[in-house]
Amino acid sequence: MRTHFSASPWWYIPLVTSFALGTLSCSTKEDKKDGAVLPDEDNAELKLPDGFGALKVADSIGTARHLVVNKNGDVLVKLNRPKDGKGIVILSDKDQDGRADSQTGFGDYGGTGITLKGNYLYASSNTSVFRYTLNADELPENTNVPDTIVHGLIDRRQHNSKSIVLDENENIYVNIGAYSNACQERDRTKDSPGMYPCTILDSAGGIWKFKANAMKQSYGEGTRYATGLRNVVGLDWNKQDNSLYVMQHGRDNLHDLFPELYDTEASAELPAETLYKVKEGDDAGWPYVYYDQKQGKKILSPEYGGDGKKEAEEGKGKDAIDPLVAFPAHMAPNDLLFYTGSMFPEKYKNGAFVAFHGSWNRAPEEQEGFMVAFVPFQAGKPSGEWEVFANGFAGTGPVMSPGDAKHRPCGLAQGPDGSLYVSDDANGTIYRIIYSGK
Repeated sequence: MRTHFSASPWWYIPLVTSFALGTLSCSTKEDKKDGAVLPDEDNAELKLPDGFGALKVADSIGTARHLVVNKNGDVLVKLNRPKDGKGIVILSDKDQDGRADSQTGFGDYGGTGITLKGNYLYASSNTSVFRYTLNADELPENTNVPDTIVHGLIDRRQHNSKSIVLDENENIYVNIGAYSNACQERDRTKDSPGMYPCTILDSAGGIWKFKANAMKQSYGEGTRYATGLRNVVGLDWNKQDNSLYVMQHGRDNLHDLFPELYDTEASAELPAETLYKVKEGDDAGWPYVYYDQKQGKKILSPEYGGDGKKEAEEGKGKDAIDPLVAFPAHMAPNDLLFYTGSMFPEKYKNGAFVAFHGSWNRAPEEQEGFMVAFVPFQAGKPSGEWEVFANGFAGTGPVMSPGDAKHRPCGLAQGPDGSLYVSDDANGTIYRIIYSGK
């Protein structure tokens, strides 16, 4: 794979990384000790660092988006589209071999967001956030009558998933993606200017904060916590520094809309997918700027007078926050998880895992992503270069279009033992990654 990056910041490296991927020497079922969870003999076809193994918890469950794991090891998965009338799947492992042997479900709505906090399960559709009371086994009760926490959020099909996370003070944060690529008067249309100011930002293109214990809140009861974020599917609350972190999907169509400024290669490699730490009132700059990982700076969008080199201007992204990490373009970061478990080696403690769903718009180049990356953190800041952690989801051979990928990572969750769960919304596979240290 070709790379053409130069003068990059310390925290940016191209997709071809020097990180060595290895495989775990796997045991067979005959070697299994009572109570042990063993990886699949082929590591579920994944490439992992030495000492790690993987197994498939379940397969073909539906369009699996985000997921959570309760204290008993039950996996609750939000489906983008309900399957057999169920939008949330519960996978249970009664014989404790790591693989689901029971599957039930509830909730007749699709969507992406799901999270556990205290005595409640929260889940989102593309317009609402619901809450379910948990029983002593951390499974939802009264599944037919959830509380409605938030309703009436924008769903105009584009960037409509409502990812959610809670802080430590009973607040819930909801992504409301922009129903636009770059806030043009006519979306994704050549020669259509960008709207200034971008009126979409009044109700989308940012993170909204609501109270987690109040009912039927709408925009008026919430607060626009951060703006200038085109679309955030992956977000997490970092307990180490008590802050919200988000992964933004970068814009598309630079060559299609401005062929005089960007060739197909530049359009495939720009702009960066970006990791931000966001505080209340922050602005990440969309649609006025994008982040160029090659130049290491914010660049004025061509819809607002940019030429691929001009930097942000006053009123057009000059005061926008900078990303903490810039990843290659168009890889679609769909989840973010700060690891707090004790199973993995010390280097992973408090670090960030990112699930990359994979690109659709890098033609004529190969599509990229379809993997889980890792960013080491110390004291709430990246402490080294990002690296590929789990690869091989897409299968063998080049991926020229998303349909060529066998699996596409979407959600991340940490199990009570510290194992890492990964969902796939292409074939409905749930993976579990474990560490043996052998």
